[in-house]
Amino acid sequence: MICNLCPRRCGALRTPDRGEGRCAMPSLPVAARSALHHWEEPPISGARGAGTVFFSGCPLGCVFCQNEAISHKNFGKPVPVDRLRAIFQELIDQGAHNIDLVNPTHFAHVMAELLDAPLSVPVVWNSGGYERVETLKTLEGKVDIYLPDLKYLDPAAAERYSGAADYPETAKAALLEMYRQTGPCVYDGDGLLRRGVIIRHLILPGRLKEAKAVMDWVAEQFPRGAVPFSLMSQYTPWGRAAEYPEINRTIRGSERRSAQVYMENLGLAGFVQEDGAAQSAFIPAFDLTGV
Repeated sequence: MICNLCPRRCGALRTPDRGEGRCAMPSLPVAARSALHHWEEPPISGARGAGTVFFSGCPLGCVFCQNEAISHKNFGKPVPVDRLRAIFQELIDQGAHNIDLVNPTHFAHVMAELLDAPLSVPVVWNSGGYERVETLKTLEGKVDIYLPDLKYLDPAAAERYSGAADYPETAKAALLEMYRQTGPCVYDGDGLLRRGVIIRHLILPGRLKEAKAVMDWVAEQFPRGAVPFSLMSQYTPWGRAAEYPEINRTIRGSERRSAQVYMENLGLAGFVQEDGAAQSAFIPAFDLTGV
């Protein structure tokens, strides 16, 4: 296939066993871990966990990525489509509340086909928010829950830290399309999310102004309470962060608290990670578990 799935639109040649372009992935999925995951937002993880599949490769190039072993170094195992469907069912059999696809953007063509046959639990599209609207439209009616990041609204920061100056406008358009597809959040009787969008923002060191701008945009764009906001303070210097001294530290408690107060004053409902979330122990073991 000649690939234009992600906003890079690099036209890379991707064959079933070889990949080029930014993600460097073949056309068939590569995954590094499949397991019940308890560290998503409460209405996604629930009591039993999300059935999470971590895919290898990434269209972005975040210098601080905690999943760099799979996103940048491309560790993983090729997974035939029939095996991937079986993995989904195994996770459901283990009690997963949903199937949580982590970083699936560059395999959207496979997911769109595979999900033609509905699963018995909701499907979560867990991504960096760097998506083409045209690609998202192929997933309409197949993805129940979108869990995107909104990392930056500053093109200069997006270019410096993720190599994507077009990230702000691209991600904003993608999030609006996600909401168009799902509408406001819908929960079951146990408080688990069945349909909707949750927007995440990872606070970066020294970039409190950015976090506030992101919250302002979310508050302006969506009806109050329709789209929960997840304010994340788990940033841990990782990958190439040491090359960028201004982000080569965890965030301060004062930064997190200031962001939380701002969120509360805006009336944004959602979730806030508390102090202590920035630990490498929370990074999953990418060891081919379940694959």
